[in-house]
Amino acid sequence: MWHNTYFVIPAVLLVAASLYASRTKQRVGHVPRVQGLPGRGLPLMDTAFLSGGPGRVFDTALIRMHLSERAVISRAGLVTLTGHKPYDAVDQAVLDAVGPGRSRELAPLRRAVMRSAAVQEIGDRLADRGLMRHPERLRRARTARRLLWLALLGVAVSTVLAYVLDDGGAGSDRPAPWVPVVLLVFGVISLLVTWPAKGRITPAGRRQLSLMKVGTPWTPSTGLSPKMTGGALLGALALGGLAAAGLEDDELQSAMLAAAAQDEAMKSAAASSYASSSTGSSSSFPPSSCSSSGSSCGGSTAWCGSSHSGSSGCGGSSSSCGSSSSGCGSGSSSCGSSSSSCGSSSSSCGSSSSSCGGGGGCGS
Repeated sequence: MWHNTYFVIPAVLLVAASLYASRTKQRVGHVPRVQGLPGRGLPLMDTAFLSGGPGRVFDTALIRMHLSERAVISRAGLVTLTGHKPYDAVDQAVLDAVGPGRSRELAPLRRAVMRSAAVQEIGDRLADRGLMRHPERLRRARTARRLLWLALLGVAVSTVLAYVLDDGGAGSDRPAPWVPVVLLVFGVISLLVTWPAKGRITPAGRRQLSLMKVGTPWTPSTGLSPKMTGGALLGALALGGLAAAGLEDDELQSAMLAAAAQDEAMKSAAASSYASSSTGSSSSFPPSSCSSSGSSCGGSTAWCGSSHSGSSGCGGSSSSCGSSSSGCGSGSSSCGSSSSSCGSSSSSCGSSSSSCGGGGGCGS
């Protein structure tokens, strides 16, 4: 015999899920170090990351090395270093990713540098000042909303059972109609209030980019060596990408665009593989491998992919690492596109030696 006490557990779960969803949304918008907009004085690599994500940072750094004659990129996509002194931490990440052989193919080099600690720290710095949103916090907010949906579904199921299973005979104690109505309304309001933010760039970040795109072409004041030329080209590259930069060397631009296209193709293939594998009954939630909410591959990488689209893959793996695989190296838990790490400068997620399939991807 059903009565109002049967709604106690669904109500508690709904309230708990609502509080958790509200807290995670507040965490997404939390800015530890509130600062004013830097205007047109944002550093070169910060601009590249804000405008295009880790991939744009790599493109900007490699073209900068090319212009300063510290790197040569062949038509076949082979990067050969001719200089040994890095200008900044991103340059050092390129040197580390190339390795002692002083040359490496462009596509795997791109994925390795995107996952490096130096590039990931740029995203953290932008998020700390409120220009971007932490991808891990966005992931938690989306997970919290899923839990809220499940709690709301639990209330609906309890309501149906309460009326279906009640015999309606003498002495029966049907639940008061207002109880499930109040719970359902509360759940719907909670869903609306905790609606997740879209994209990784915050409104402040979009205003920052607009300040740099209006007026005269932007030239970075920091991020260039004193004797280096090509500041306007690098500024256009950081803000608009390879197509906007208009490199005079057609072979160089073709090689860079091909590497970026290959990276996008791998991410799309991994995303398709995940979508198909997630429909299986044995898939976990969230799936333990190559999921959009995976957690790690052995370090602290969280920022991958395009900051506009919200994609978070630092290059994908066409094998999708398997729908139930749990590792990207020993002790790691997943290869998600919003993974908290893919290794700072190692090739564990992006080389043929990766334990996540031949493509070595930790991202979709």
